Amino acid sequence: MTRIGQATMLLHGGDREEARNRFGALWEELGADGDPLHRCTLAHYMADTQDDPDTELAWDLRALSAAQELSEERVARHDSAVALRSLYPSLHLNLAADYVKLRRPDAARAHLDRARAASEVLYDDGYGNGVRAAIGRLESRLGSGE
Repeated sequence: MTRIGQATMLLHGGDREEARNRFGALWEELGADGDPLHRCTLAHYMADTQDDPDTELAWDLRALSAAQELSEERVARHDSAVALRSLYPSLHLNLAADYVKLRRPDAARAHLDRARAASEVLYDDGYGNGVRAAIGRLESRLGSGE
């Protein structure tokens, strides 16, 4: 998780290419059968480094798939553990945004509905409010026909 965090700092600092390279190396090291929490986190951020919407979607689908393999106990063993259910609003929101980019509004709405329903478990804090605001923005975009 430390190395994923370091690459994430590169991503947030604007160095998408280096972040993508590091995430790719970590993915190879982790493997398809690696720890689901690490795969979920890594795929979630790897999606953000992609230029191609289809590739971004593939990474976001990997993140959701890995999350579905997680148990609450595994998530709780992580130092900055969040409840497993709090991952789903963001994962579905990202998938909805991917489908908007791919001009697949029905799929986008389906994941946006899942994100909205899952967001009820989020706390009234910066993360929870940020996710809910992003859901609202995407709902507005879809409502306006974008």
